[in-house]
Amino acid sequence: MAQGKRLSGVVKDKQSDEPIPFASVEFKLSKKGVLTDSAGKFSVDQQGVLSTDSVTVMSVGYKKLVIPVKAFKDSGFVELHIEVLPPTGEAVVKSKYNRSLWFWRKIMANKDKNNRTKWESYSYEIYNKLEMDLNNVRQDKLKNNILLKPLGFVLSYVDSAENSKPYLPVYLTETLSDYYYRRDPEKIHEVIKATRTNGLENESLIKELGGMYQNVNVYSNYIPVFTRDFISPFHTNGDNYYNFKLADTAYLSGKRLVHLRFTAKRKGESTFEGDCWVNDTSFAIQKVTMRPSPDASINFIEGLSLIQEYHLINDSTWFLYKDRFVVDIAPLGKGKLGIKGRKTTTYEHVVLNDANALDDLSKTKKVQQVDLLPNTENLNDSFWNKRRHEPLDKNEKTVYKVLDTLTKNSTYIFYRELAQTIVKGTRDVGNIRLGPWYYWISGNNWEGTRFRFDLSTNRGFHKKLYLTGYGAYGTKDGMFKGGGEAKWLFDRENWTYLKLYYRNDLDNGQVSYDQMGTDNIFGTLFRRPNIPFKFQQLEEKKIEFYKETPSGLGYGLSASSKQFTALQNLPGKEYFPSKGPNPFNTFETTLRLRYAYLERNIEDNFLRVSLGSLYPVIDFKYTKGFTKVFNSNYDYHKMDLTISHFAKVPPLGTLYYNVFAGKVIGTLPYQMLDMLPGNEMYYYNKYAFNLMHRFEYLTDQYAGVNLEHNFGPGIFKFIPLTRKLKFRQFWSAKGIVGTLTDMNKQLNYVGNYPYRSLDGKPYIELGTGVDNIFKFFRVDFVWRVAAPQPVHGELRDKFGIFGSFRFQF
Repeated sequence: MAQGKRLSGVVKDKQSDEPIPFASVEFKLSKKGVLTDSAGKFSVDQQGVLSTDSVTVMSVGYKKLVIPVKAFKDSGFVELHIEVLPPTGEAVVKSKYNRSLWFWRKIMANKDKNNRTKWESYSYEIYNKLEMDLNNVRQDKLKNNILLKPLGFVLSYVDSAENSKPYLPVYLTETLSDYYYRRDPEKIHEVIKATRTNGLENESLIKELGGMYQNVNVYSNYIPVFTRDFISPFHTNGDNYYNFKLADTAYLSGKRLVHLRFTAKRKGESTFEGDCWVNDTSFAIQKVTMRPSPDASINFIEGLSLIQEYHLINDSTWFLYKDRFVVDIAPLGKGKLGIKGRKTTTYEHVVLNDANALDDLSKTKKVQQVDLLPNTENLNDSFWNKRRHEPLDKNEKTVYKVLDTLTKNSTYIFYRELAQTIVKGTRDVGNIRLGPWYYWISGNNWEGTRFRFDLSTNRGFHKKLYLTGYGAYGTKDGMFKGGGEAKWLFDRENWTYLKLYYRNDLDNGQVSYDQMGTDNIFGTLFRRPNIPFKFQQLEEKKIEFYKETPSGLGYGLSASSKQFTALQNLPGKEYFPSKGPNPFNTFETTLRLRYAYLERNIEDNFLRVSLGSLYPVIDFKYTKGFTKVFNSNYDYHKMDLTISHFAKVPPLGTLYYNVFAGKVIGTLPYQMLDMLPGNEMYYYNKYAFNLMHRFEYLTDQYAGVNLEHNFGPGIFKFIPLTRKLKFRQFWSAKGIVGTLTDMNKQLNYVGNYPYRSLDGKPYIELGTGVDNIFKFFRVDFVWRVAAPQPVHGELRDKFGIFGSFRFQF
């Protein structure tokens, strides 16, 4: 080999692409070698190295990599990727003195001192970068795919570096923001001052890309991984879940670092494996790498790494400098075409106990507030080149070239819009939105085949005005139905709107946005047989105003006129006394109070979906009915209260509960009382009693509870096959007690009435089952364990099997 030549490069983790510090790089025969530096880089003299020699790369916890020297011919700078060792099942040595455990306990004893939340306040600048790549791109197969041939030019951008899987960079977002934190009382403010989102215009999603909701603190007891909470190796009781092992030591900027490895004690638990470098004086973490244990129950993930790196900002304080989240998502199976996601966040200009942070936070209204400054998009390259915390690498620069090419390609645009239409159900054509498509056709024995078509405006039509409407027609009843809505959205930040609503259609039983009604092709397909249809027509006119405050308190006022017409298997108006043309006519006003502290939401067009809150959500409604308004017949009062929460209870999974109660004061027809929610489909309904039919129980006073505990693998983690299939276990319990006054019984127990009263007796359903079947499906086994005697002597199922499907990690 030539004199004076050096082999230079970097050693990286094969899955995460993270540089590996203090790895050994050595020529096998000549024995020349070095250790990589803290950034994983190395440079070793090649003088006297034979062409038959090989380079050996080794690091604790990784497979040995051996590459012939010939492979580096004419290479100026090389990237060497090494792979994590699979679990060895090695025995754990038990002794009275365990130095590794002693060292872990020293870390825990100093945990509060090294945790950034110890500071009264701090501020920093966040640079957040999210890259998406297509992984395992096989150019030969894609070139021959008829559907993808028009996109063949993109394959020239595929990166096929040696020792790594071929991938195609396809998407990149960047955000730059200022972050302010106060500990007591806790308050956080993030100001996003620059974004580069490449076509993503949804403001609520852009806010999710900042630093507020993507903060991972390795010193916390639990680490979030998608929707799951994993037990941190630095959990208060981490030694109950992890084995620890000391590996080696190294020096960084004159500070001695100790290498500590950790692995899970048991299979099937939500734990990590990995390693960390720890300062041997302050016992502060300098760098940590965590990967889910191989048997952890998480879907579609072929590889995942979470890395955090800390820098000294003074002589003794180690503060978070960078965190990376790298995941290989394989929805088609291992080794197939998949997605690689890389999120990199860096923190600079850190100021501890910052008076400016306190001043900024004193001016914000919310406890957790994210502000997106105007004109933050489409900033030029010179701005980003100057303000990025680190330059884009070759692959990240490629993303912008790929996106610029794809967004001008008609085939790509067609596929993108088709995928969005299938997933969302709607399609935007200019300023008009069509759909959802799953309402287009359905059927029942009253309407026959039902056709429906929806049209609405999008934000291109108007930023604040939303118009929507639909029309439907039944081939059997020959009747046209429909409805419409006009909404003026005053404020998106503190959700405030005024809307006018009209509807004249069948009552399809849907009360929640994620609940399946009968006006749906899936509702038709999944309906259980031998259950009589019960239909009524509802004509409703409504005006509603709603406003949220920064504290999470929302209040609303509405007024509505409703007119019901019984159609099938329900008592008609001829059985009810009335001074007007229709006894099923009512006018009511409603006051609504809702408190959702620190709730997160995602918007789509003029609709909003809750991502939940760390705290219970309280919803109270008071309704007053008036006589002689728009021919209304009844004067009454109604009160309804719900307290619901989806709580993470690691390591025991998640717990959903809903406690509810209500009361009606007045003598009213059944439509205006409280009809308990039943389910007449094979598709499981989390909000309803699944063995109860619609219109089976009528109350004017009730109280109940709905519980569901999903505890992950449960007993399935002890069975090799079900552990491999990643089955998950849950249980549910739903119960209610209610009464119906004698006056309301006398009024409503007429004709062919199908309902009855609970008469103060409990109705209870208990369930369990198997979740995550083939990663999408769930089967519920439900028992009716308590219920009053059936009316008219009919029998009701005491046991049922229900199915559902969803996408979940």
